[in-house]
Amino acid sequence: MASTQGAAEKARVLVASNRGPVSYTVYDDEGAEGSGSLRAKRGGGGLVSGLSAIGPDAGSVWVCAALGDGDRAAVRRAAGGLLPAEDTGGQRVRMLDIDARVHADAYNGIANSVLWFIHHMLYQTPLEPVFDAEFRRQWASYEAYNRAFAEALAEEAADGAAVLVQDYHLCLVPGMLRELRPDLRIGHFSHTPWAPPDYFRLLPDDIAAALLNGILGADRAAFLTRRWADAFAECCHAVLGPKAPSDTRIGVHGLGADADFLRARAHEPDVEERMAALRAEIGEGRRAIVRVDRTELSKNIVRGLLAYRQLLDEHPEWRERVVHVAFAYPSRQDLAVYRDYTAAVQRVAEEINSAYGTPGWTPVVLHVKDDFARSLAAYRLADVALVNPIRDGMNLVAKEVPVVSDRGCALVLSREAGAYEDLGADALVVNPYDIEGTARALHSALSMPEGERTERSKRLSAAATALPPARWFLDQLHALEAQSS
Repeated sequence: MASTQGAAEKARVLVASNRGPVSYTVYDDEGAEGSGSLRAKRGGGGLVSGLSAIGPDAGSVWVCAALGDGDRAAVRRAAGGLLPAEDTGGQRVRMLDIDARVHADAYNGIANSVLWFIHHMLYQTPLEPVFDAEFRRQWASYEAYNRAFAEALAEEAADGAAVLVQDYHLCLVPGMLRELRPDLRIGHFSHTPWAPPDYFRLLPDDIAAALLNGILGADRAAFLTRRWADAFAECCHAVLGPKAPSDTRIGVHGLGADADFLRARAHEPDVEERMAALRAEIGEGRRAIVRVDRTELSKNIVRGLLAYRQLLDEHPEWRERVVHVAFAYPSRQDLAVYRDYTAAVQRVAEEINSAYGTPGWTPVVLHVKDDFARSLAAYRLADVALVNPIRDGMNLVAKEVPVVSDRGCALVLSREAGAYEDLGADALVVNPYDIEGTARALHSALSMPEGERTERSKRLSAAATALPPARWFLDQLHALEAQSS
């Protein structure tokens, strides 16, 4: 395939990620299948902020995958080239229409059902994983999906361009791209944890080696915390031994909260409306323990609910004085294990309400419909934030709540969250598997004197915003450029 740009217009900075900065929905204007118009919705996040920060003269291009029918229609409308600037906020975006079956195998079959489970250590090992012929078929799709990205990046990049490849979906891209374009400066960033060697080696030996060698095709491999970076290096030593390439440098960039955006957005009218509704659900004068998560297996929502139930058992003085506001937004519902987990969250919440609730008090206020304005409203009302993942690359909720909370909040934080490295000194730290320990931490958080809570919250907020998204991105870019100069 020819490049979508002339030689003089090729990109000097490129980003590659599964999900891009814009998505499309088909609206059937006439009520007929496929006859409707396309509407674009822009996303946010650190990559969007970072690409905006480098300015329009940098010649950047974002390469991403089409994720649905609307996206695929937009790619066809653009004839496989760059999407219209009016849809992308002026950013140059090339969306790849990879065969839907290949994408499904790569995304759900490998990235989300194997690599996510490996790095978050989620397998029930007596029964899983099972690496059989079906796995090998899906792995071939993962290779094809990564190859499509590598070829598109090679086409779009100017001589010596900087390419920042994102996450576990695209582990093979750096190595593939290096073969196609040895002149490029390539970085890979992992947004997840990285598994320790013993767990990573659950993977078949050749697959483990391919994943590591893929990332080692980059000039620089970067991670959210030193812990995850060290685990990657240990896996390279354990799996590849003396055959491990030695040219790749390893870096750490801990992503922080976007304080300016959050504080401004949290005071818009729709958030104020949702605060009023939440206050009514909580009840006058009650404390609020807040959690906001996707119903992702690693987020540990069920154990958080069990710890709250134990708090009510062991400290009946909190009954009718506290409400657990739990937002558990559905995630990956096309996978049966995630549907089952969502049902378990709802079942445990209902059991707590049935066992402890009174006519004037609902112990757990559970919402499962995604609503960002309502999440910000809960942040502002939080007396305690509960963030207890089994394992998490960073966890921005832990960083966002102290920034937004109106009165300051106590943070109960899992030591297995990447955010622990930045926030552990002022959080109440828990072992995420320890229900009793988490219940004790919730009691301590609720009992914390106001002055102490305020001071801790200020320090948490300062630590949480030390590396905002735009700087996080630019630091990676500058480090890659400095390494290659």
